Amino acid sequence: MTVHGLLLAAGAGRRMGTPKALVDDWLERSVEGLRAGGCDDVTVVLGAESERARALLVDAQVGIVEAADWADGMGASLRAGLAAVEEDPARCDAVLVTLVDLPDVGPDVVRRVLAGAAGKDVLRRASYVGRPGHPVLIGRDHWGGVRTEATGDRGARGYLATHEVELVECGDLATGHDVDTRDTP
Repeated sequence: MTVHGLLLAAGAGRRMGTPKALVDDWLERSVEGLRAGGCDDVTVVLGAESERARALLVDAQVGIVEAADWADGMGASLRAGLAAVEEDPARCDAVLVTLVDLPDVGPDVVRRVLAGAAGKDVLRRASYVGRPGHPVLIGRDHWGGVRTEATGDRGARGYLATHEVELVECGDLATGHDVDTRDTP
């Protein structure tokens, strides 16, 4: 199965005080985590301060998509990323979607979520001590439905809630916590 990594990194990070794509090495580390974990290609979705974030990716050999409506929330970023990947139907069977603000989620989590996955109808996601999180593996057969339901900051949540999703426990590898403020542990 061919999997394309899709990194959502468009938000303004208001509580953080800066776009999360610009925090420390999160952007580069997230891209490397997707690659080292087994994604064949990677696309990064940018929005807030996209030129500064783009400069961090100059040598990363990734696709970059700018979500013009990024301020509408994660759903806009997810729709923009899926649209970019869909431009080439032969490009991949599935996308592995993750967020830039998960600094402890690395290649070992990506590998585990991808392990044994097959088919364009796959729906899997990492879970942390039973709590669903990211990354989320979405087979091509589900992209249309995900795009339709991806609104606001919900991303694919509504779609996933109404479909059978295989949870892949990763709590022994990471916390899966998103970091929203500088003082978040």
